[in-house]
Amino acid sequence: MYPVIMAGGSGSRLWPASRGLYPKQFLPLAGDQTMLQETLARLEGVETEGSLVICNEEHRFIVAQQAQECGANLGSIILEPVGRNTAPAIALAAFELLEKESSPLMLVMAADHLIRDVPAFQAAVARARVEAAAGKLVTFGIVPESAHTGYGYIKRGAASGEAYDVAQFVEKPDAETARSYLDDGGYYWNSGMFMFAANVYLDELKQHRPDIYAACEQAWQQKQRDVDFLRVGKDAFMACPDDSVDYAVMEKTDRAVVLPLSAGWSDVGAWSSLWEVGDANEDGNVLFGDVLSHDTHNSYIRSEHRLVATVGLKDVVVVESNDAILVADKHRVQEVKKIVEQLKASDRNEVLHHRHVHRPWGVYDSIDNGERYQVKRITVKPGAKLSVQMHHHRAEHWIVVSGTAKVTNGDKEILLTENQSTYIPVGVVHALENPGVIPLELIEVQSGSYLGEDDIVRFEDRYGRAPK
Repeated sequence: MYPVIMAGGSGSRLWPASRGLYPKQFLPLAGDQTMLQETLARLEGVETEGSLVICNEEHRFIVAQQAQECGANLGSIILEPVGRNTAPAIALAAFELLEKESSPLMLVMAADHLIRDVPAFQAAVARARVEAAAGKLVTFGIVPESAHTGYGYIKRGAASGEAYDVAQFVEKPDAETARSYLDDGGYYWNSGMFMFAANVYLDELKQHRPDIYAACEQAWQQKQRDVDFLRVGKDAFMACPDDSVDYAVMEKTDRAVVLPLSAGWSDVGAWSSLWEVGDANEDGNVLFGDVLSHDTHNSYIRSEHRLVATVGLKDVVVVESNDAILVADKHRVQEVKKIVEQLKASDRNEVLHHRHVHRPWGVYDSIDNGERYQVKRITVKPGAKLSVQMHHHRAEHWIVVSGTAKVTNGDKEILLTENQSTYIPVGVVHALENPGVIPLELIEVQSGSYLGEDDIVRFEDRYGRAPK
């Protein structure tokens, strides 16, 4: 059995913590580990082969780093050139696994779900394995804890081994309908988790959505392997229709079964979800970070960088990051995506980046900026090197704070240590490397007529990034 983890979501409803280039699956929202790491960790003790992660091209180094940090065994990281929903993503994973063996089982999970009762989850996986090995397409149905209107539902039919035949998939209901589903007892929340044999899934996809199958097969035939990463044919995959596994296969096949799961599951689809699953205090508040509250009730308040204080509030969400603050009615947090849409329309950087921007070599923090200047604090991991590059519009001044920097500055190569600096004029080819065993920290002062990240001409890059 091979875990297949889909990590391509954008998590826009969890802005400002979740950003386009660093979305919620890579954040520690419910514990010390990131959601991707928690997803990998809950497989410990389950007999599986190397996990496959499917993600966007721009997230590939984050996935590799976080998997390495938690000691996960990754078989492949499949890169989607564009998002085309879950049915094509799972097809790519199925093609990859069929190169390993003839009928491998796939445990399909999202990277951004929360499961509090891991033993119950693992027990359900063991039961699902029996059904999947018998040729069934298993979907995990969450035993509902409330009349939730934010989830789709699955109506069960006759008992089928460890599971039930799927009688019907139901869209997100209104409150009255959701209450009737809860009272009925035969409906489950649609978790978006599955288990089936790779060949069975592809057979059903080919039967019910031959257009998706053909596009994915063509994209797979054009694949290229790049160390840990696997890239599929871009043009073929871009031509693939966008559809979910539910619509493309599960609602059409006669092999679908639903297996009940009661394990404290949440898809963490909005800030209110973290309030629902969090440990509330005597006032019903879930607090994270440096927070003081007075006469505040049933609220979720999150501070990531500074003190947040509230007075006289009820049913609100307050989220502080180092460059944005969200204040919202707890019952309307789904509308946070409207703010994200405004950010996109205004072409604002806050929709994509945090102030801390992660790179394969480390991280930088934009600590100040103004007209014709920008100041960054740069941290380079031991042994890492930035690309050999030059800029048309800006000069840079580097001051080492700690560690050792190996600097290429034009035709000179120099070593800089604490409190030493170098100046790089406009148009000069340069590079920065950390040859030491501790992180290199430095301050970079940029000055010039244009300071955008796209003013980079790369000549050499050990991380395979395309020249800009």
